[in-house]
Amino acid sequence: MYELLFAGLANVVQVKYLLPLALGTLVGVVGGALPGVTITMTIIVVLPFTFGLDPLQGLAAMTGVYVGGSAGGLVTAVLLGIPGTPSAIATTFDGHPMARNGEPGRALWIGIWASFFGGLLGGIFLIGATGPLARIALEFGPWEFFSLFVLALSMVAGLVEASLLKGLLSGMLGLIVTVMGVDPVLGRERLTLGIPFLAGGVEFLPVLIGVFAFAQIMTEVERMGGAAPLADAIDRAASLAVSHLKVIWEIVSRPLILLWVAFVGVLPAIGGSAASMMAYDQAKKFSRHPERFGTGTPEGIIASEASNNANVGGSLVTIMAFGIPGDAVTAVMLGALTIHGIQSGPLFISQNTQLAYGMFAAYLLAHPIMVLILALGSRWMLRVTTVPKAALFPVVLVLCVVGAYALNNTMTNVYVLLVFGLLGYAMVKTGFPLAPFILGVILGDQIELNLVRSIMTDANPWLFITRPISGGLLFASVASVAFALWQHRRQQAKLSASEGDADF
Repeated sequence: MYELLFAGLANVVQVKYLLPLALGTLVGVVGGALPGVTITMTIIVVLPFTFGLDPLQGLAAMTGVYVGGSAGGLVTAVLLGIPGTPSAIATTFDGHPMARNGEPGRALWIGIWASFFGGLLGGIFLIGATGPLARIALEFGPWEFFSLFVLALSMVAGLVEASLLKGLLSGMLGLIVTVMGVDPVLGRERLTLGIPFLAGGVEFLPVLIGVFAFAQIMTEVERMGGAAPLADAIDRAASLAVSHLKVIWEIVSRPLILLWVAFVGVLPAIGGSAASMMAYDQAKKFSRHPERFGTGTPEGIIASEASNNANVGGSLVTIMAFGIPGDAVTAVMLGALTIHGIQSGPLFISQNTQLAYGMFAAYLLAHPIMVLILALGSRWMLRVTTVPKAALFPVVLVLCVVGAYALNNTMTNVYVLLVFGLLGYAMVKTGFPLAPFILGVILGDQIELNLVRSIMTDANPWLFITRPISGGLLFASVASVAFALWQHRRQQAKLSASEGDADF
């Protein structure tokens, strides 16, 4: 296996493969950093340019887009508080507060290096455990996938801070959004309110942009009055001076967190958004100081970025081993394989050994290329903190609207963006957390889809518990909620005790 991997690396470092990989990574970083321009949209734009290339050149370019886009989303998440990609949502929770506290360079590079190490760990784990992962994944039916997404949804209890009730209501509201549209079984309209365009459901991307970007922009304008620079308190010279050895040590000195969130991220078919949320929740649960999460703690950035880049490897294994796309990006890559006349599935690696290990090599090499691209561009990226909001936010808002419109070339998504932007702003003003809402929107469709599939396969509800993997995941969900409730009460008790000591 290692001989094949080294042969793949030696092959990919040739100019004819390295150049498409580097260009794809650059395009991915730029696309991922622009709010509203998703990795999926970026890779779809790149796809036609790969038709004239040989299979490994084309797949190397798309692998670069995937890796670069997964890391690029952290740029606006850290500097503006607006995730460039859905998988960078959790990065905003601690990345932006750290930037606002005067350390944008540190926040940015913790995210970049965490993406690098998480991606490599995901790749090493993927290459070394392809066989075992294939055997485990083949045991997954709709019951197991339903339980897996329920486990991810149980994170709502760990993501709330002040009010558990508001957090649960926020998560339920997110689930309600996914119910809008046509029933997947009976074909009946649900919660469409007589509005024709709601019959097709609500796209996730406009909801994400509206809730995060619009709410963030309105909150910042209200707080600062709209005229001052975005980060008045940032020392410009200090923000640019970052010790990479110190930043790397901050990451590698937390090996358990890094390894665990990489494992969470590499789980096949979970998706980058859910993986980063789950990893963030896990890091918060195992932290000795969970109260620091949301204020700019490094653990939050490490968990989110390491897991979403590790998820790239987890998604790639699904098409390479099973012929099943793990997400929308790998669905495009699966289409590219088909266009080149290559059949993916269980026989893919044995019948296309050179191509398979070339893809592994491209995945590994894309990470140092991504770091180099961001290193060359980070100084310019940090300049965004000096731009007056009156000039910056209208540009960001226009990009968000263009991204929402370009999804289907329809104004419907722009209306959805506006409605959910107002909703997100109202939630922020009334103290409802946004993270549980987004988590509900991300997972609602998958929970319902797999529930329907399981019932149509076998109506016996006990199978969710009696099937070992499904039962174990549901037990872990209950344990996760119970642990979060205990941690929440302990934190409240500490706050009450500290307030009592202060009064005394």
